Amino acid sequence: MMKVVALLVAFLATASAFAPMTPTNAPTKSSTAVYSLFDSITGMDLFAPKKDQNKYGARTGKNLKIGTIGSGSYVPDGLTQAQYNKIRAEAASKKEANYQRNVAKAGKFEDFTEFYKQRGTSEGGSWLKAAGRGHKYVKTKYDWSGEKKDTATFW
Repeated sequence: MMKVVALLVAFLATASAFAPMTPTNAPTKSSTAVYSLFDSITGMDLFAPKKDQNKYGARTGKNLKIGTIGSGSYVPDGLTQAQYNKIRAEAASKKEANYQRNVAKAGKFEDFTEFYKQRGTSEGGSWLKAAGRGHKYVKTKYDWSGEKKDTATFW
């Protein structure tokens, strides 16, 4: 018993020897007053000057245009400057139309609950006997059947 008490006292003395000393008359610093580096980084607003610059569709608010072709600019052989400008303008309008088509689709998602209702799934499992088991069939660009065709096609 005496050895256990001596060991306990020695343990407490060792633990208190390595504990940091705090002066009793020193003012304590509040933990809320410390503004750490992490707090300053997480508090930054990187898009503050232009809040919507990274949203889908923000391209329309920017001043984007195709460069003009001058007398020393590249024009492909066989085309005049006017013909090449027309081709470039058509490509730019096609690109812009595709972008606007995708902007119109932004933020529209299919609701799974509605998808399951339209599919006709039920707890009874009768939908398992239906054609495709409730899956949507879509066309693919390529023929994945693996069959060889005798006629040559572009695809």
